[in-house]
Amino acid sequence: MKFILFCLNNYAFAILNPIKEVLIEENHDFLWYVGPKVKEDFPYKSEPHTSSIQSLRAYKSDVIFAPGNEVPFFLRGLKTQIFHGFAGEKKGHFRIREYFDLYLTQGPYFTNRFNELKKIHKDFDVIETGWPKLDIYYKKHESFNAEKQHLIDTHKSKKIILYAPTFSPKLTSAPFLIEEIKDLAKNKEYLVLLKFHPLMDKKWIFEYEQLANTTENIIFLKDKDITKFLIISDLIVSDTSSVVYEFLLLNKPVITFNSISTQISWKNLKTYKNLDKEVTETLSKDHYAKFRKNIIKDYHPYEDGKSARRMVEAVVNYLKTNKIPTKRKISNFRKLKTYYKILNNKI
Repeated sequence: MKFILFCLNNYAFAILNPIKEVLIEENHDFLWYVGPKVKEDFPYKSEPHTSSIQSLRAYKSDVIFAPGNEVPFFLRGLKTQIFHGFAGEKKGHFRIREYFDLYLTQGPYFTNRFNELKKIHKDFDVIETGWPKLDIYYKKHESFNAEKQHLIDTHKSKKIILYAPTFSPKLTSAPFLIEEIKDLAKNKEYLVLLKFHPLMDKKWIFEYEQLANTTENIIFLKDKDITKFLIISDLIVSDTSSVVYEFLLLNKPVITFNSISTQISWKNLKTYKNLDKEVTETLSKDHYAKFRKNIIKDYHPYEDGKSARRMVEAVVNYLKTNKIPTKRKISNFRKLKTYYKILNNKI
């Protein structure tokens, strides 16, 4: 079978790479699509890839895996949404945009919601598989553990604190926490890692990078993939970001500021104050440990590291009883939006 791995943002690489590894093991053919704005960031340049929509049309795929919200409607193949995070409370997470034939969901919470939407729209299917980016969570991490110890030894610290805010202007904590992060770093027992979303306002990226450059125990991370830093950190500070759920699934403590989540199972602060105090208290008394179990059960109960494999198996089995779509019925608005984005190098 022939698969397209469809990337419009650089976060898609880490989500799709575990699927690619399964495709190689199973001797399937695959082609990365790398959107124009992320061509320079693409880490697998020795593998088959293109930034040409015409090349995708000529490829005549059987399946298209897409972690983003859009995929060109005219491409051949089972258009499969695999999601780019867990923040179901964010505007648009459960919006049906008409592009997809199949939704592969992370856990029961998402499966149930999309099955309800399926009853209304009646033009897509839903299969629960788990999320491929998390496969690495459940594998041996000797190299990550060694890197964590090296960082702690180098900076003479005891705990690693990760600050990873959302980029959304209405939801981000970045404009309000720079002084709090500075105060947190005064506690030399903490090594503070800063990891910003690539779409974050450049003003805040610059301000926090300057802070890191002048503070010994703050590191501004420029890596595209956050996974390793989630694994090596002891606590995360964030807001309304899907990365919160990724961290919770590692069964580690979280502090957020003004999260709009409807299922908060962690410490959520309403004012941008006393971060150092709250971090110290949370690390010493993890009051929310028992609540995290419910999040894990609802959001991602799979701990076998085989979600990517389940995704590949799901689409292969699906196409045994369903035809490969050669086109998809969508509104004229969606068609025009797709053509506009292609013409302006946004797809």
